[in-house]
Parts: sequence; C-alpha cells; structure tokens
Amino acid sequence: MLSLTLGIAVALSSAPLTAGASSADTAASVLKAAKASMLKQSGVHVVVTSKAGTTSSKVVVDIGLNSGMETITSGDKQVTIVVTPTYAYLSGSKTGLINIMGLTAAQQKKLGSKYLTMKAGTSPYANLKSNLTTPVFATMLPAASGTSLTTTTLYNKKVFDLSWVTKATASSVQTSSVMSFSSGSSTLPLREVITSKTGSGLTLFTKWGEKVSEKSPAASVQIAYKKVFG
Repeated sequence: MLSLTLGIAVALSSAPLTAGASSADTAASVLKAAKASMLKQSGVHVVVTSKAGTTSSKVVVDIGLNSGMETITSGDKQVTIVVTPTYAYLSGSKTGLINIMGLTAAQQKKLGSKYLTMKAGTSPYANLKSNLTTPVFATMLPAASGTSLTTTTLYNKKVFDLSWVTKATASSVQTSSVMSFSSGSSTLPLREVITSKTGSGLTLFTKWGEKVSEKSPAASVQIAYKKVFG
C-alpha cells in the first residue's frame, strides 16, 4: 500500500492519552498524542500523489474498522483492492496486476477483468486487511528518535511539523519527510511531504472518523483465489 509509505516509537511525555499536544511539546509528545487520537478513529480518507522520474502515480485509500478500499494508478497500471468483513477482492489492468501486485502472466490471464476473491481467515485476506483497516494506523507514524519538531500554519491553523530523514538502502534512495499534525483537542496527521533526488510525494489525510463500509462486487465478476493460484 501507499507511501502510506510511512514507521514508530520511544518514551513520550506524561500528557494524558486523551489530550492533544501541549505547550511544552516535543516530537515524542506529539507522536504520543497522535497515536492516542488515531486509535479512537473509525476511519480516514488518504490520497497519495507522487512522481518518480516521468511517471506520476496516485493512490486513493479509505481505511475503516472492518472494511477498506484502495485504488492505485501509475501510468497505464491500475489496481483496485476491496476489503469487507468476510472477503477481500482484487482487480486491475494487465500491467497493474503483473507489475504492481506481482501476478505472473499466466495468473493474470486466468483472472482477466474479474475480481479475485480471498476469504476471511486466509493469509491473502489477512495481508490485505492489515493494510486497509484501522490497525494500519500504528505503521503511519515515524520513530521519535531522529525526528525534529517545529510549529507552523496550515489551512490557517497552527500545526505541528515533524521532520525526519530515511537513509538510502540497497533498493531505495534517501528521502526527507515532513508530516503535519493538527494541534487542537485531537492530534491527527493532515499531510506528509516526501522528497528525494529522484522524485517527490504528497499524502493528504482527510475525513478522520469516517465510517467505511465496502460492498462486494457482483458474483458474476468474481473468481476464486484457488482458480487463479492453484
């Protein structure tokens, strides 16, 4: 899933878990307040836009308590994932299924334009549900260590900006990130800006507290997981 696209932890201040960040804020206290606020949320709408080289990508996600939906578009590649309490569903373009989701050409051919179905209780279902329901909130925040805090104004309101650098690895370049948080009674992510030598990305978090309830596609366009993966 996304750059949603995002890490966690350490000892934080003594502010009550129900409180927003206080006047004596640190990066750690803002993260603690954000984690507490996020745990109370029933859902969120996330839009990630990014560019790497000449390729622009967009990810739109609705994350709920027991349901979620994600649409990924990158060039000519497209994938849609739907999670309900009983099944998860996957569909997409030929290039999206192969290049984004890792299906083989033979598996993509079997699936075609239908929705791959994955039943609750199976590993494929669990993997998708973990990315598209509220437990994923725990993975959206950076670690307190190495993160700096400043305050600024966004949407005419005071916000907390947390900044950090993710070092390069064998498979990724170094990135710089700034995540902005609301400073009211609830401390919640509003946006994240990521930059690197090869591209940039913007994540917007809206509709905190939304109730997400996804519907299953028509039975006529479904195909069982075993029929594609054997």
